[in-house]
Amino acid sequence: MSRRFTPKIVTANDLHKGDVVYLTADDRWSRHHFEAELIEDEAIADIRRIEASRQTGTVVGVYLADARPGPRGPEPVHFREVFRAHGPSNYPHGKQTETAAPRP
Repeated sequence: MSRRFTPKIVTANDLHKGDVVYLTADDRWSRHHFEAELIEDEAIADIRRIEASRQTGTVVGVYLADARPGPRGPEPVHFREVFRAHGPSNYPHGKQTETAAPRP
């Protein structure tokens, strides 16, 4: 018995900066998970992943990640994707500098 398809997003790493990026519905790469295109059809998800993986001069490591609808857009489902969406946890840098509280 096959598993029921769950919503996905296309994610990768920016080739030049190394940042985690997400494919949007208008074919941009965004650093923000909530801007990703939430794909609810398995065939379309596969097509979007294949198209994204052909952008070898822009991104590396393209794959589909589980996601769920949220109030601002797609939200990560698995711990790995939560971690990738928020960036490294050792100190504020990268994405974390956008939301970090000012230091005294």
